[in-house]
Amino acid sequence: MRARGVDVISFHLLAYLIIIALSVLCLFPFILIISGSLTENESIIKHGYHLIPQVISLTAYKAVLTFPEKVLRAYGVTTFVTVTGTVLGLFMMTMAGYVLQRKDFKYRNVASFYIYFTTLFGGGLVPWYILITKYLKFTDSYMALIFPGLMTPFLVLLMRSFISASIPDELSESAKIDGANDFTIYYRIVLPLALPGIATVGLFLALHYWNSWFSTSLFINDQNKYELQYFLYNIINTAAAISQLGVSTGATMSQEIPTESTKLAMAIIVTGPILFLYPFVQRFFVKGLTIGAVKG
Repeated sequence: MRARGVDVISFHLLAYLIIIALSVLCLFPFILIISGSLTENESIIKHGYHLIPQVISLTAYKAVLTFPEKVLRAYGVTTFVTVTGTVLGLFMMTMAGYVLQRKDFKYRNVASFYIYFTTLFGGGLVPWYILITKYLKFTDSYMALIFPGLMTPFLVLLMRSFISASIPDELSESAKIDGANDFTIYYRIVLPLALPGIATVGLFLALHYWNSWFSTSLFINDQNKYELQYFLYNIINTAAAISQLGVSTGATMSQEIPTESTKLAMAIIVTGPILFLYPFVQRFFVKGLTIGAVKG
């Protein structure tokens, strides 16, 4: 028994050491980004990146926040699109997942196949652009940023698997016997029991909307409706173009624009809110990933 206790302690100690080592490896890139964003641009160009800034400078953040009102407006647009798209998307995908897992829905397998088929083959960029601009007329509209992500095929199928694995059919049948209709079952039974799956899909959907910039580049011409990622993307492109112009003309303006450290400062500004969001949904996220992995 004593030898067994020593083995258990040794195993736990080794497991904790491995987890700590892996955690440090995961944190290493993020620490490097923070250090680079606080490092003077010339130091990065000459000496490369370091975990501890050799020459501390806030020039990169000053460059990004040159127009704070525009940055805040872009933050507001991204937040609005993320919250609205996530809420509407979760509502539609949970309803779709609930219907697709119902055994009394005759065409559930056919509908699931058509949804899955779209993950393998797509119409391409041109038909998508024509649909959004010509037929739906979403140009310069927030709907152009929200609408394309509302029914992500992979997340719909994932939601169906979550609901199917976590909610027994007998529960829905007993609710029907008690007089509950489909919407009552969906609202009072499906949503509370599928909360881990909803949190997981919601996190994926929120990350999709928060990191989106391509739709803005295609459909938005009004600068007041730029998402944060596309707004910062324009800043760094402008800085790089001015730097190249300064190099080609021999001017000193190229040294005044911290292009390398600005990229890292942009990464910190963009990823910050998501990093604060993740701890609140972590316990649901981990549980949601394991639901449906084993079904007996």
